[in-house]
Amino acid sequence: MFKNCDTVITFLEHKARSIRVLVVGDVMLDRYYSGDVRRISPEAPIPVVSVKGERDILGGAANVALNLLQLGCGVKLVGVVGGDDNRKRLLSIMKDTGMDEAGLIIDDRPTTTKLRVISGQQQMLRLDFETTRAISRKTEQRINTYIETELERGLDGIIISDYAKGVCTTAVCKFAIAQAAARHIPVLVDPKGANWKKYAGAPYIKPNIKELEDVLCKRVVNENNAVERAGVRVKNRFNIDSLILTRSEKGLSLVTGDKTIHVPALCQDVFDVSGAGDTVIATMGAALFGGIEKIDAILLANLAASIVIGKVGTYAIHARELLEAVCAKRGTNLNWQEVAHQ
Repeated sequence: MFKNCDTVITFLEHKARSIRVLVVGDVMLDRYYSGDVRRISPEAPIPVVSVKGERDILGGAANVALNLLQLGCGVKLVGVVGGDDNRKRLLSIMKDTGMDEAGLIIDDRPTTTKLRVISGQQQMLRLDFETTRAISRKTEQRINTYIETELERGLDGIIISDYAKGVCTTAVCKFAIAQAAARHIPVLVDPKGANWKKYAGAPYIKPNIKELEDVLCKRVVNENNAVERAGVRVKNRFNIDSLILTRSEKGLSLVTGDKTIHVPALCQDVFDVSGAGDTVIATMGAALFGGIEKIDAILLANLAASIVIGKVGTYAIHARELLEAVCAKRGTNLNWQEVAHQ
């Protein structure tokens, strides 16, 4: 499956532990209530869920950081939380995982929280507690100071995880990209919205089809030729080295300066796509920052995604299970189509 399977295995077994990554973005708490549905409410034609369990999980940029941590990387996380109970829940989970909370800045806003109600393996309802207004100039400055400090301490890469909740402002994104470029540190962006000027000059960007449509203000047919044309157009417009497009059931496409590579999705029962994008960008970032060839980094991220979508709820991949999956794929045929870029 991989062009250099031994290098990928060595990375997962050993090299990932030496990679230091800073995650900048929208930190979230994912809360889950699960239970059984046995009747319809007499108050309205809606199912009644008899709650049997409750759990809290890191989401958004915090889930990206957790994926990196479980892959073995050294991780720093900078973002914004509120002075509320959900912040306490989030910090408790971070403490349990061993993640550093020093980069979380308390601001006058709620801790972004998504509460999901699940029965069996079916998500029935989601409640969002959030504000999407941009953070203040003062908070921007505090985030940028943290970014600069971590760059001075030494990083192998930065991931910008933008969920459009107000943290990844133009000032923050441009500062992170410019400061990293000055030190020859790669940046990988998970974008949101139509304002990609703030990501200009980033070496890597990972949109999905919807995000590509948003920035182009037009529909993009999810087929190879259309995806390649749209990807090249966006890549050139914003001076991006490589665009990695996630295409749902069509897999992923890598658009670089001279070619496009299409990687088919791996067959897998889909139970929940929550957090799958976080796993993709974390796995891809760790691999790219660790010197893995681009195509193998994409294939590894694709394999990681096939694992997490088979889980219920937001799920952070572990190096051990990804390593087992890589070893199971050893010797299989590489199933991707390489298209020369004209």
